[in-house]
Amino acid sequence: MSDSIIQEVRTIREQHAASLDYDLDRIFADLKARQEKHATEGWAVVPPPSSPPPEPKLVLQRTRFARR
Repeated sequence: MSDSIIQEVRTIREQHAASLDYDLDRIFADLKARQEKHATEGWAVVPPPSSPPPEPKLVLQRTRFARR
């Protein structure tokens, strides 16, 4: 799949990680600081869901393609 938007996002993400030497702790701290800065500037920050999504019903997905 060759989507220019996806490629651009991946390039920016790669550059960001490279600028922080691929250190996950530094990447997380930087993203968290940016999020807090944006929140103070008035940007809407969507909180994570309070509970995980329900497990998919795999039985129904498998029978959907079953031959009759």
